[in-house]
Amino acid sequence: MAGANYYILAALPALGEFGSDPPLSPAALLAMMDADPSPRALVEAILLGDDLHQRQAFVAGETQDVVPAVLRIEQVRDAAPLPGFLIAESPESPPHAPTDAVWAAYYRHAAGVAAQGDSQFLADWIAREVALRNALVEARARALELESQPYLVAPELGDPHADFTAVLNQWASAPTPLAGLQVLDRDRWEWLATHDAWFSFDDDELAAYAAKLMLLHRWHRLETAAAAPADADLSERTAP
Repeated sequence: MAGANYYILAALPALGEFGSDPPLSPAALLAMMDADPSPRALVEAILLGDDLHQRQAFVAGETQDVVPAVLRIEQVRDAAPLPGFLIAESPESPPHAPTDAVWAAYYRHAAGVAAQGDSQFLADWIAREVALRNALVEARARALELESQPYLVAPELGDPHADFTAVLNQWASAPTPLAGLQVLDRDRWEWLATHDAWFSFDDDELAAYAAKLMLLHRWHRLETAAAAPADADLSERTAP
C-alpha cells in the first residue's frame, strides 16, 4: 500500500549513519503501523529478531535491561513461554542447542512472513542473515577443529551465492570480539544501504527502515555496555 506508506515514511525521522543514535524505539515504529497490517507483519518479523537477541543476553545473565517491541517482557526475561511458532520442534534442530532451535524457528517464521507478504526484501534479508550466521559457524568450527553440521541453523534458507570471504577475514583479524561484531554489523549496514527500496514507498521500504533501526539499537546497547564498568563479556559482542 504505497499510498498509506507515503504518510508513514514522511512521518518517520531520518536514520543517521551506522553507529549514530537511534531516533525512535522499535516499539514506536511498530505502533505507527497499527492501522495497516501489510507492512506491520514485515516490520514485526524483523523486530522480533531484536527481541530474541535481547532475550539471549538476558538468559545468559549479561543484561537486565530489555525493551522488547514484539514479545512480552516476561517472554524476553524467560518468565513466560515463547510463542508456539518459536518453540516448535524441528527434526533438523540438534537437541543440545535450544538457542539454535529458537533461531531456526525464527528464521523459518520470518521466511514464511516474507512469502505471505510477497516481500523480496525480507526474503533476501533472511537468506543473507542465515548464510552469514552459518558462515560464522563454519569459520569457528574450522578454528576449533569441530564438525560444523550440528550447529548450522536453517541451512535451507541461506543464500547459496553469498560470499563472505572478505568480511570473515576482517572479522577474524579484529583485535576484540566487539571490534569483530562491528565488522559484521557494518557489513550488514552496507548491504541494507543497497537494498533499502528507498523512495519506492512500498512495504519493503518500511521493512528496510526497521532492519536499519534494529542495527542502530543493537549497536547502541553494545556501546553502552562496553562503556559500563563491568567485567562481563556480553554474548551480543560475539553473537552473529
